[in-house]
Amino acid sequence: MRKGVPMKQTLGNKKVICLFVLPALTLFLLIVLFPIIMSAYYSLLDWDGIGEKVWIGIENYKTMFVENTDGFFQAIGNSILLVALSVFVQLPISLLLALVLANGVPGENFYRTVYFVPVILSTVVIGQLWTKIYQPEYGLLNTLLNGIGLDGLAHQWLADPKTALLSAFVPTVWQYIGYQMLIMYAGIKAIPTEIFESARIDGASGPRIAAKITIPLIKSTLTTCVIFAVIGSLKVFDIVYIMTKGGPMHASEVPSTVMYSAIFQRNQYGYGSAIAIFIVIECLIFTLIIQKAVQKENN
Repeated sequence: MRKGVPMKQTLGNKKVICLFVLPALTLFLLIVLFPIIMSAYYSLLDWDGIGEKVWIGIENYKTMFVENTDGFFQAIGNSILLVALSVFVQLPISLLLALVLANGVPGENFYRTVYFVPVILSTVVIGQLWTKIYQPEYGLLNTLLNGIGLDGLAHQWLADPKTALLSAFVPTVWQYIGYQMLIMYAGIKAIPTEIFESARIDGASGPRIAAKITIPLIKSTLTTCVIFAVIGSLKVFDIVYIMTKGGPMHASEVPSTVMYSAIFQRNQYGYGSAIAIFIVIECLIFTLIIQKAVQKENN
């Protein structure tokens, strides 16, 4: 028997394939699919999470979209703003850093590690760090503004409804620049070096190589980064809650903070579950839109 045939036969056995897939499939069903199904069920109930469940159909969804009084629509708008910041600010910065590092700058490994450090830090640490930066009396930002003579710009950044939202979004965008950069960097490094060498021999400059060769060849990687950025923005919770708790006056609410308040502060478990289902559906819709747009462009 030739070498490798038994392995081919094993991999071609459907029972063996099912056996290997079963653990991952089980975890997916228990951790992802089952909670979504249960949330969909809870969203049709009037329930405080402990007492008797009362079936009310789609009343929670009516409350969410028609009789809303908790800033839910403003929260949707805020999350869309974060999507725009992530796609049009975070990703371009990440792409620029990836292009520069992939060209083999001195200290490439060092800079790659430094840019990725915020990603591995605890979100609580990031939130507390930026809260101290924004602190109006001794915070780094106001101290810097006062030090360079721009006292008029010093502000209570997290306490003012006009600035709280963007102040909370800045660390969110900043934290994942390194994450997106590393994905793009890996995509660029996977391109054969012969392509770049041929372009340089033909006299192409660095920016032209990036625009005409590098970026088109990592289009699938960029699509993945866009999807990650959009989904991450739509379901953001931790940093916003740590820094502002959705305030002041719902100015920095996002759907997940409204959901948290409904479930854990007002004991509206059914209504909070309806918001959770909305977030899931919203992420799926945006993902499908992005994939369809990319497919249409490729065709």
